[in-house]
Amino acid sequence: MNRRHWIYLGGGAAALAAGAASRLHGLATTKPPGGAVDAFWQAPLTSPDGTPLALAPLRGKPLVLNFWATWCPPCVKEMPEIDRYARGFAARGGVVVGVAVDNAKPVREFLATRPVSYTIAVAGFAGAEIARKLGNTAGALPYTVVISAAGAVTHQRLGPTSFDELERWTHDI
Repeated sequence: MNRRHWIYLGGGAAALAAGAASRLHGLATTKPPGGAVDAFWQAPLTSPDGTPLALAPLRGKPLVLNFWATWCPPCVKEMPEIDRYARGFAARGGVVVGVAVDNAKPVREFLATRPVSYTIAVAGFAGAEIARKLGNTAGALPYTVVISAAGAVTHQRLGPTSFDELERWTHDI
């Protein structure tokens, strides 16, 4: 093959990879159907100590939900960024909830060594279904959703997020 063929082959491979990545991302997160946020408000979540978590006081506030698990390395890696973000977001009236797709005991043990300042909810395996209803069709973690004070999903991210990204997403809500 001559040089021109290699260039065309490389360009075609790059286009194919970009298309596949775009398609995979499209399958992983979709716009949640109407009522998905209402389903979150109805979810039976608990705090890590096992007491029911009162979600009603959070209605009407900007909300960032971060679905995570103790056994998920990218989830654990992003937590300090989310924690730093949560403190500033709270000062603006927003709330961050880390929804653990995990059991209470490992979550308690994890938080004993790596505490965070934001609310942690334990959802168990039901958390994966809540995330799916909110657009995570891939079922992977971490998954972050921003819900406006009006109750609309404004942003979603499958995979790790960052302080800067969360700031951009919630700057005006």
